[in-house]
Amino acid sequence: MRPQKDTQSKIKYTLYTSIPFFIAFIVLEFAVSWVQQRKLPGRINDGISSLSLGILSRLPDVLFRSVDLVSYVYVWNNYKLFELPWDSHWTWYLTFLGVDFAYYWFHRVSHEVNILWAAHQVHHSSEDYNLFTALRQSCLQRYTSWMFNLPMALFIPPSVFAVHLQFNLLYQFWIHTEVITNIGPLEWILNTPSHHRVHHGRNPYCIDKNYGGTLIIWDRIFGAFEAEDAKVVYGLTHPVNSFEPILLQLRPLAHIWNTFWATPGFCNKLSVIFKGPGWGPGKPRLGLPEEIPAVTGNEVPFNPSVPAYLNCYAVVHFAVIMELYIDLLATVTTLSQQTILLRIGIIILSLTSFGFLMESRPKAGILEIIRCAVFLGAYKIGYLRNQLSLLDYAYEVLFSLCIAFWGIQTMRRITSSKDKHL
Repeated sequence: MRPQKDTQSKIKYTLYTSIPFFIAFIVLEFAVSWVQQRKLPGRINDGISSLSLGILSRLPDVLFRSVDLVSYVYVWNNYKLFELPWDSHWTWYLTFLGVDFAYYWFHRVSHEVNILWAAHQVHHSSEDYNLFTALRQSCLQRYTSWMFNLPMALFIPPSVFAVHLQFNLLYQFWIHTEVITNIGPLEWILNTPSHHRVHHGRNPYCIDKNYGGTLIIWDRIFGAFEAEDAKVVYGLTHPVNSFEPILLQLRPLAHIWNTFWATPGFCNKLSVIFKGPGWGPGKPRLGLPEEIPAVTGNEVPFNPSVPAYLNCYAVVHFAVIMELYIDLLATVTTLSQQTILLRIGIIILSLTSFGFLMESRPKAGILEIIRCAVFLGAYKIGYLRNQLSLLDYAYEVLFSLCIAFWGIQTMRRITSSKDKHL
């Protein structure tokens, strides 16, 4: 477990800075998109999926110390060569460049090494492009990204590094939007929405381009820059077609596992792991460009048809889980290990159930009955709470009605299935 002081500082930063910042910009994006095009910038199912993946990616921070900072501080304490003054402007300028340079190469390697791509592809799996997509993150990516920052620990103080690490991540939030087209001369220096739209495209001209975090100069220097041209079609070249967060996180690893055992030869097996995701025996390291599926412009995003009430249902219940998640962050240092694990389990169960609902899975009703019953039981016992005591009775009524509703829906489905087999 992390020290209490470190935990509280990260919680305050996330809770009082990041989350309000995200909400404000998402609302602004919705407003601008409506004014510009008379349409919203995304879909409910994809938005909930992105937010679910974002929550899932942050849950390890509740239990464990940040691997980025822990590894950095360890190297600093034991191996630093010299110490740059933390209050020097030049130290801050150098750290800004160093963090962004390290991010560029981590990001590029994450696209060019299959095992790292298996984690990073989660961020690219959305077929929409909006600020929700920025929050669509991997649970596993942080366990490799820390290595790229360690050279800075030889001379840059951890406090300065931590500030720039957070800034680099926050900067990348606003570039995930279509409502900003071009920002003029700054396009030559900064990573912008236009440049990053290319990075998220599955058009052949977009593949493996524009890796920059804050600055686009690294791509221009190392030959990976591509300007936005033809209309960008977003998502993976081979779409996952799912809104279930656990599946989105783990299926690429399962694909690597199966490919590893199906590929003959020891060297080829290693290549499955360490070469590009498009590699195959007899192909170059990053695969063959001609094998990238063509884009016609008529691609239809994965969008199962569900009743309008189900979208409203998912939004309301996701808001309840979001409140539970924020409360968990705010109170983690006061909770028992048992309570923390139970709350994390309920959050994961809920996010999985929402994915089932958005896909109209046959077992979605049964899973939702289980989820609502677990939530209600934990709430009655006292393992869950909300900030407003007035909601206690409302939650009990809401989840009781939901259990009854999904019970009726499940019985109807079973009865209908039996009638078809008569």
